[in-house]
Amino acid sequence: MIGIVAVSHSARLGEAALELALQMVPGGGVQVRVAAGAGTDADGTPILGTDAAAVATAIDELAAECDGVLVLMDLGSAVMSAEMALEFRMSEVPVRLVPAPFVEGLLAAVVAAAAGGDLDAVAEEASTALAAKTGQIGGPEPGVSDRDAQPGSSSERSESKRGEDAFDQGEAHRMTRVVTVRNPLGIHARPAALIAEASAGADVRVRRLPDGPEAPAASLSRLLVLGARQGDDLELSASGDGAEQALTRLAALFHDGFGEGTDPVAPRRQPEPADERVAIAAGAVLRGRGVSAGAAAASVVHLAPPLPEPPADLVIPQEQRESEVSAIEWAAVAVADELRSRTAEASGEARDILDASRLLASDPELVSEASALVRTKGRSAARAVWETAAVHEKSLAALGGRMAERVADIRDVRDRIIAEILEVEMPGVPDRDEPFVLVASDLAPADTAALEGGRCVALVTEQGGPTSHTAIIARSLGLPAVVGVIGATGIAAGATVLVDGDRGTVEVEPSSARIEESTSAAAVLPFDGEGRLADGTEVPLLANVGGAADAVSAAAAGAQGVGLFRTEFCFLDRAEAPTIEEQVAAYRGVLAAFPDRRVVVRTLDAGSDKPLPFANPEHEDNPALGVRGLRIARRSPALLDDQLRALALAAEHESASVEVMAPMVATVDEARDFADRGRAAGLRRVGIMIETPAAALLARELLEIVDFVSVGTNDLAQYTLAADRLLSDLGDLNDPWQPAVLRLIGAVGDAGRAAGRSVGVCGEAGGDPALAPVLVGLGVTSLSMTPRALGRVGAALASVTAAQCREAAEAVLGAATADEARAAASAVLNR
Repeated sequence: MIGIVAVSHSARLGEAALELALQMVPGGGVQVRVAAGAGTDADGTPILGTDAAAVATAIDELAAECDGVLVLMDLGSAVMSAEMALEFRMSEVPVRLVPAPFVEGLLAAVVAAAAGGDLDAVAEEASTALAAKTGQIGGPEPGVSDRDAQPGSSSERSESKRGEDAFDQGEAHRMTRVVTVRNPLGIHARPAALIAEASAGADVRVRRLPDGPEAPAASLSRLLVLGARQGDDLELSASGDGAEQALTRLAALFHDGFGEGTDPVAPRRQPEPADERVAIAAGAVLRGRGVSAGAAAASVVHLAPPLPEPPADLVIPQEQRESEVSAIEWAAVAVADELRSRTAEASGEARDILDASRLLASDPELVSEASALVRTKGRSAARAVWETAAVHEKSLAALGGRMAERVADIRDVRDRIIAEILEVEMPGVPDRDEPFVLVASDLAPADTAALEGGRCVALVTEQGGPTSHTAIIARSLGLPAVVGVIGATGIAAGATVLVDGDRGTVEVEPSSARIEESTSAAAVLPFDGEGRLADGTEVPLLANVGGAADAVSAAAAGAQGVGLFRTEFCFLDRAEAPTIEEQVAAYRGVLAAFPDRRVVVRTLDAGSDKPLPFANPEHEDNPALGVRGLRIARRSPALLDDQLRALALAAEHESASVEVMAPMVATVDEARDFADRGRAAGLRRVGIMIETPAAALLARELLEIVDFVSVGTNDLAQYTLAADRLLSDLGDLNDPWQPAVLRLIGAVGDAGRAAGRSVGVCGEAGGDPALAPVLVGLGVTSLSMTPRALGRVGAALASVTAAQCREAAEAVLGAATADEARAAASAVLNR
């Protein structure tokens, strides 16, 4: 194993570059140390600089476990510090300093090290890491240094060794397979890293058909140079003992689209001109993705439109170009100063994000690239900044995932610099004295951060995702937010809207009664940690969590345990399943937050809307009815057995009372097989989820086999009403108040009472304070929900008796529609 040390002036830059690089090797196993920054000042502000002693310490830490150490540096004194570190270090491990680009080089080196490359191979990968970028946007083709290109160099020896290996094995005996690139973004950094990882154990080469270039599969940079896009055919050839297995792994990755989907690329939807937008009528309900909980109502204010694109046909005379360059430099300084002052006034995540924008404005590479366009091509200052930003945007978008969501950051800095150059007002958040809901196509980080302390009460955007800065800052400021709302910018300015961040809805011109109902229901009430009815009957209120951070927050909110621990976070963004050891570490983080409390763990629920390459390798025409949940064990029994064993080991190290349940059970045989596997692994209490009508109807027989059941109301409604729960058009059918769903829950409750077994609810219905007493009356013994709902549900239950709950349950079972069921419960409970 080769260790890597990243030396940077900025601690934030070093950690961010490492985070990006490690996303390329989800399997882990790479030893990397960051030696960045020069500590902090008295106020805790990071100090830019490098420390040779810190670099030497990082090298020595790696020496005990690694066969060699590669050192990458950003610029200036980082190079000197790295050279001095060679004098300070105590170990004798071979060390190589490479003149590679810092971010691209670190990414390539991490992938090469994870694939088992030696020091020469890892250094070569880092040194040629810019090949893909220069091949895409032009410029001299990068390569290894002159020294490395000399006869007998590491580069030449590496190529010679590959040639000897191919000769020894016989090219005629190489196995080949043709695959098609199916993922929308083609072979960008993440798929290239997965290909490199999956090719381990064989000599694999990739060639773009019909006559494109060829690259070794183990080389991230060479794979990127292929420029393979969606729809391209590639020939995979392999030799060696593991050739067939490697080709099978690679074919599965390509078939699944590297976990990114296989839908055709949809053109990015541009905002329509203001005078062509479709007006949204009063009474309309728009749906998107709720990314920050809560509800608020106020008048709509639109974000000011972006700056127009500077003209491309303007050519600056030679004698005026230096003046244009000076304008770029001064504008970048002015924007950085402005963002610095705004950063000082902000706090928490808003401060961190603003500071990141300030660093972007201060990026010498952005200024130098824009200046070069002015000097060499005569671009205007504004146009040069625009084109340079476009190149950076394209690079981030190609990386996909969270990195693609950082495109808004680049555009924000671009617009600020251009506004400063042109001496015009920067578009941004309007100033208002009265409360308002901000509606925009998308929001830049500085705009979102500027909302702190202002009059904005909620956010609505047409674009954005759950990890965008809009989502992050909205949550930190406690602002309800819904993103991905198609047509939102068509809502008239001044119209009153009700934004529900829990449900992901935006209602236009709602009634005052509807506003009162929604905002009251969304209010966060404190929870004392004891779920009980007015007569003292205990009803434990648990939390739904998806990882250790969620568990800590849930415990702080007073949750009495965990009713649904979603374990998918361990398996996402990986080409292969996590090891037992990796799973144990992840599960312990959740269990540790609830010592001596109940934690109900759901086994892997991949498939349907969240397929995984190693669990769902084949295309399914109807994945919601396909191989998902427990059904994955039909194909990959070891995947389930390993998870159960990992859970048992994690339980041995923590004091939490661990219970395990399987999703998507439909038959008694499935339940019996799962119960046997769970108990054989060492887990004491084993249960199942009731998500299919079949399981609800067989509840009595199932409860003779398992120790408990938990009703997943989201999927139970989906399968009972035959309505895809991801389709907003069918939202009225995916309603837990539907009588058919309530009657099935009642049947499960009756079976639980008869068997003396616990019956939980862990779907969205568990967090509905109006429905909670009805569920208890139907026989539900515990409710699990988002931590925000604990106080509201606790208060609702504390105001009713067990007898009232049973009466309300009987009333809803006689209802014919969802509205009738709500009315019947309200009449009994006086709500």
